[in-house]
Amino acid sequence: MSAEIYINNGRKDRSKEKSLTELFNDSAQKRGQKKVAKGKTAKTGSVKKRTVKSSRKTTAAIKQTVTKDEQQWLVDPWILLLSMTLIALGIIMVGSASVSIADRNNGEPFYYLYRQLTATGLGFVLGALVLFTPMKFWQQSGPLILFIGLVLLVAVLIPGVGREINGSARWIPLGVFNLQVSELIKLAMVIYLAGYLVRHNENVKKTFRGFLMPMVVLSFVAVLLLMEPDLGATVVISATALGILFLGGVRLWQFVILILLMGLAMYLLIVFEPYRMERLQSFMNPWEDPFNSGFQLTQSLIAFGRGEMTGVGLGNSIQKLFYLPEAHTDFLFAVLAEELGGIGAITVIALFAALVVRIFVVARQADAANKFFAAYLMFGIAIWIGLQAFVNIAVNMGVLPTKGLTLPLMSYGGSSMMIMCVAIALVLRAEHETRFKYQMGSQFWKLFTRDNKAEKAQDYPDKGVAV
Repeated sequence: MSAEIYINNGRKDRSKEKSLTELFNDSAQKRGQKKVAKGKTAKTGSVKKRTVKSSRKTTAAIKQTVTKDEQQWLVDPWILLLSMTLIALGIIMVGSASVSIADRNNGEPFYYLYRQLTATGLGFVLGALVLFTPMKFWQQSGPLILFIGLVLLVAVLIPGVGREINGSARWIPLGVFNLQVSELIKLAMVIYLAGYLVRHNENVKKTFRGFLMPMVVLSFVAVLLLMEPDLGATVVISATALGILFLGGVRLWQFVILILLMGLAMYLLIVFEPYRMERLQSFMNPWEDPFNSGFQLTQSLIAFGRGEMTGVGLGNSIQKLFYLPEAHTDFLFAVLAEELGGIGAITVIALFAALVVRIFVVARQADAANKFFAAYLMFGIAIWIGLQAFVNIAVNMGVLPTKGLTLPLMSYGGSSMMIMCVAIALVLRAEHETRFKYQMGSQFWKLFTRDNKAEKAQDYPDKGVAV
């Protein structure tokens, strides 16, 4: 009996020992699990801390980038400054040069100044609208804008629609002002050719047909302009178109042949038109008949001579009073040279040169960024402004025969001023889109485009938004 009890007690003791061992193992296992859990928690915490730190760094980087973008100019400051300087100087000179003729014709010395200020204000409004309009709109609308320009060129030739001034029917009266269609067609051709080169770049470079199509359009425009007649605008548009096509990659032999043909056409237009031949002869020697055919050019040269280097002072010009015709329009530069002298004339030339060079620089940047439409558009506008300014200044100085071309951004003329404001705004917009991924006014224009509807359809596929 005692032996059984002893054996049983021993079994009981061994069972107790096993149970204690199991308890010890269980507690050790639990402690290990807790350590593992703590380790995982620590790792998770460190990962979270790293994530938070990286997110903070990313947020800081984004804030830094946004701040840097906000500090950038939304538009090119040099183009804006140079354009505004030329416009301001032009308004001052229009007010000075037109005092005599405005008082004589309208009884109000500042009549033309007020009209120029109104045209400039309208030009700023149009420019602001253009500045917030994407380049994509102008690229797609180029053919339509050109078609509207061609319709207006035909309309100006219809008796009763076009208004004839000094033997040329170039204006369409619109009540508040007269629209000079040739100014609009210059801009329309630049926009159309820029879009054409983007759409048919390979054909223009490799096939004669791709080169021929814009030449047909240009010939049609030139014929309509010569029917007004307006040889000066024809020369500017033709030369601008040639420049755009050359930069677009037209083959050299085609370019040379076209230049020769255009030169021959200009020669024939001058020879077979008596008044153009008379202008050419008077240009060669204006002092041969200084009171008739050479009167305008001789008076302009006298203005340059009176101004010398420092000028006679603002408002003190004599030539603008009774002698120099069109002193506030085509021969504004001569009055400027008389009143502000050679220093003022050189300053204006330098401003135009700086503006053209700057537009070429930003156009090359757009080309490097694969913004080809913006690049061709800016190249065209730079050629247009530079060429027209050169011709006007050369005419005033007797280097070229007399042409009815205004000095861009400066001469009196509502149509010229408004179209030039639009052209500068297009350059500013094109340069803006070259630098910024998210452009001004893009959200507004999406409300009226199919792209916005497509985005809504992707965001809400169950809504059944029509695209």
